[in-house]
Amino acid sequence: MSKTFKLRLLFLFIVFLAFGAAYAANPKSFSIKIYKWQINIAAKFPYHLGLDLRGGAHLIYEADMKDITAGKIGEVMDGTRDVIERRVNLFGVTEPLVQIEGKNRLVVELAGIKDVDQAIKMIGETPFLEFREESTKEQAAAFYKQQTGQDLPAEAEGPFFLPTNLTGKDLSRSELGFNSTTGAPEVNLEFNDKGKQLFADLTAKNIGKRVAIYLDGGVITAPTVQEAIKEGKAVISGQFTVDEARTLVKRLNAGALPVPIKLISQQTIGATLGQESLEKSLKAGMYGFLLIALFMILYYRLPGLLASIALIIYLLIVLAIFNLIPITLTLAGIAGLILSIGMAVDANVLIFERMREELFAGRSLNMAIEDGFNRAWPSIRDSNLTTLITALALFWFGSGTIKGFAIALSVGILVSMFSAIIVTKTFLLLALTPRLEKYKNLF
Repeated sequence: MSKTFKLRLLFLFIVFLAFGAAYAANPKSFSIKIYKWQINIAAKFPYHLGLDLRGGAHLIYEADMKDITAGKIGEVMDGTRDVIERRVNLFGVTEPLVQIEGKNRLVVELAGIKDVDQAIKMIGETPFLEFREESTKEQAAAFYKQQTGQDLPAEAEGPFFLPTNLTGKDLSRSELGFNSTTGAPEVNLEFNDKGKQLFADLTAKNIGKRVAIYLDGGVITAPTVQEAIKEGKAVISGQFTVDEARTLVKRLNAGALPVPIKLISQQTIGATLGQESLEKSLKAGMYGFLLIALFMILYYRLPGLLASIALIIYLLIVLAIFNLIPITLTLAGIAGLILSIGMAVDANVLIFERMREELFAGRSLNMAIEDGFNRAWPSIRDSNLTTLITALALFWFGSGTIKGFAIALSVGILVSMFSAIIVTKTFLLLALTPRLEKYKNLF
């Protein structure tokens, strides 16, 4: 297989890659105004935009740790974050962010959410599910006296139920079901190992009596125990509608917060503001790209023109990767992408300067191109490697915004090496003809 044939195959691969990337990189809906022109593009794949571009809510919660020992704070915060993540997932928010900040704060970012008040209510609520056993009025009076220091009101009427050790923390999962006889909606409960034993003891102790299920201090249902239930499963039935039963399932599955939390900061970013930020960022990127391309063409002439075409392919590939993985785009991520464009050009600058040195030394165009790429490669490799290490450190130790910047920068660097070393070199070698030797001033 000749070298020319290999070059042509590689060129065809690059062309197909460019067209595929262009198709995948197109946003689902995109509109931008540059000077007097309004550009509207519609295609197949939607980008995943972050909070600062899409709009949404940025919430900061503070956990009450007054009853938690110092050694347990980390564990409790992890548990609180997990519960909030489960609650946030019920909204179907794309790429929600829930992270611990400091010792007792949680940052929650919900991009694209429409009902912020509902989200705040659901995140901060502490549903308390408990099972109470039936008691006599005398037992209830004694318990009331113990808890309040006062006598049970004489007019109080039964039934009376007293708390047990079985609560929502012992619940493994709940799901919506329907009664096989009546078709009425009901909620099926399944307990964890500890709850299974507690529920078995509770039902064995109260055969012939009622066990009431309370949620947030209100009774849901109070069925009579027919026999001891040892399988760790129960059913909440009552006068539910399907929507009420489904809501109850969501609340139970969301779990109870390990500690109370308080909303201390709320920032809502409108979709219009996010769109404006996106347009400004894209304009900056387009103007920056045009200026770089103009500089490369004027200063490096034919290699600069080919490098600019390679740079377009580089952008398409990077955007396609962002779109297909997908990577959530934020303002910081776009900044990382724009920075990586400069680094992609930097690799070409190193190569072209080495080529000029070889041409000044009297080398042929073919040898100058080959030596230019070969001798510039160690510098390109080392500089990009050190930047990748820095990006890895930013991703490992940084917060959500910094991580987005690090990911965008890393993807851009990796693709830029392919663009500078493979794409630009292929274009240059294919453009090289015997007649071009007479026009070295184009280089």
